Amino acid sequence: MVCHSLLIELGEELVLVETGLGTDNIANPSRLGLMFRLFANPSLDPSETAVRQIEKLGFKASDVRHILITHLDIDHAGGLADFPDARIHIFEDEFRAAMRPVGFKERHRYNSSFWAHGPYWRCYSPQGEPWFGFDSVRQLEGLPPEILIIPMTGHTRGHSAIAVQGPRGWLLHAGDAYFHKDEMRPAGGRCSPGLDIFQTLIQINEPARKKNQARLRKLALDKAGEVRIFCAHDPDEYMSLAQPTEHSPSDGSSGVKMPVQPSSQGQTAMPKPKPDQKDQDLLEDWKKLNSDPPHIGDLKKHPQKGASGDKKPAN
Repeated sequence: MVCHSLLIELGEELVLVETGLGTDNIANPSRLGLMFRLFANPSLDPSETAVRQIEKLGFKASDVRHILITHLDIDHAGGLADFPDARIHIFEDEFRAAMRPVGFKERHRYNSSFWAHGPYWRCYSPQGEPWFGFDSVRQLEGLPPEILIIPMTGHTRGHSAIAVQGPRGWLLHAGDAYFHKDEMRPAGGRCSPGLDIFQTLIQINEPARKKNQARLRKLALDKAGEVRIFCAHDPDEYMSLAQPTEHSPSDGSSGVKMPVQPSSQGQTAMPKPKPDQKDQDLLEDWKKLNSDPPHIGDLKKHPQKGASGDKKPAN
């Protein structure tokens, strides 16, 4: 199964949309779970992880200062620990679902070990002007206005898409809002029976998922010259974007070189995150369930347990 990530050059730093599986997942495949391994049949090749492909392009993992995640399923967020210096931007409802899962599906889909390193989370609710009729999150902290979070729930409670404006128009990474390119046909095509069953089994809200698919089809039809939509797992969509085009570098990598300069908050040095009351409330929810919470806003790295069982600050 293809797991499509998008790499954005933003001045001297990088922005990654989706991590895919990480190096630790490859080294310890049992952490992926039996059902995921049986269905997805991942190749478990470390050279295919985002961090190794980024290094192949001549960058370092520490160059990735921002990560945007459509949702926190294994195959989309399994590589978060490969980028410990990055700030994680995510729709608030998805963060809440992962930290306080409700029901069988949520309790079995999220794996907290993938963020046990204590990343900087930045959670958002819809704000600002709509994007082509969709609710949106604009003014992401430390990022330019050409990068947006578009809430697109259904697959998960807080699933979202990521919109990026490049020199030739918009790219919309739709995550798992759909799984096959035929689902974007104007008449409403279907994916394979197996994928159709899979989507139905793991969805959280079927009416919302189908409504958003219909809205995406209309967007693809009405704005064909302005917006290019792709999902996370369609191999044909991936190959079409991996080829050198106006949207991607000549080396064939699936990335975007932004035409804008970083904002004052987006310089290479990591700006100090600002506290946010909603984030603090989410942290309190996490504390009730976990002894070692992730840190949010301007909280420091959460303590790690030493060999003797005492608490000591992380470096």
